Amino acid sequence: MSTIYLRRAKLADLDTIMEIIEEARNSLKNDGNPQWQDGHPDRAMIAHDISQEISWGLVVNDQVAGTAALQLAPEPSYQNIHNGQWSHPQSPYATIHRVALSSNYRGQGLAKFLFSNLITVGQLQGRTNFRLDTHEKNKQMQKLAHDFGFIRCGEVTVNDKNDPKRLAFELNLNHGYKVTRITNDFMKGLLK
Repeated sequence: MSTIYLRRAKLADLDTIMEIIEEARNSLKNDGNPQWQDGHPDRAMIAHDISQEISWGLVVNDQVAGTAALQLAPEPSYQNIHNGQWSHPQSPYATIHRVALSSNYRGQGLAKFLFSNLITVGQLQGRTNFRLDTHEKNKQMQKLAHDFGFIRCGEVTVNDKNDPKRLAFELNLNHGYKVTRITNDFMKGLLK
């Protein structure tokens, strides 16, 4: 049985995360997907995510196997949505960005662990709305979003030199539930 958990990424993880990002970039390219082919996310962006404490690592048996950013601040490119609308446009939300798994761990269902844990962390930080975007050719991310109940809401334009059009997805959890008190010291660290 593997030990699998999510933790905030550290600067010491940067090389491993960049290897995972490069593998994902190559996989996207091999699938004919222009997403990430303009050089982003790059090392500076991931280092910034780490410094802002929004970069997360999925750890499997003490090895970083996956990565993603969970951004709690509003995403500027989500202000203008086309061919649809957000379900709760005024509600605070968390954005899931830069999702990638190491090729050594693909096919094991770990993307679901990653998403489940990101949603839990977001909920512990007071978010019940989650958003993400992906390219129309990124069928794996679309399937993962669909599997978690994300609904396609329209299209957004992101900062991508090759093809800035992205499909926009949103997940809205039950608004009646709110975490009001954490008694576990481990969990308090997630709420910074």
